[in-house]
Amino acid sequence: MPNHKSAEKRVRQSEKRAKYNRFYKIKAKRAMKDVRSATSYSEALEKFKLATRILDKIAARGIVHKNYAANHKSSLNKYVNSLQQAS
Repeated sequence: MPNHKSAEKRVRQSEKRAKYNRFYKIKAKRAMKDVRSATSYSEALEKFKLATRILDKIAARGIVHKNYAANHKSSLNKYVNSLQQAS
């Protein structure tokens, strides 16, 4: 238990931020999963655009590292392009 008012506030803020960060990480993972589950190129492209926006947003806010976002965007882009070549 915190002994000072500032420590109590820090605990409250940390919990709030952890919930916020967890929500956006899960949202990003769900968006990436949606891209991979798409079967047509046009559907995958739309979902890829959404996933890219989410990854850029959470990387800019410091929720994930910028290289994490870049690597996942690159991987998803390869998948979307493979769908285009297959059709």
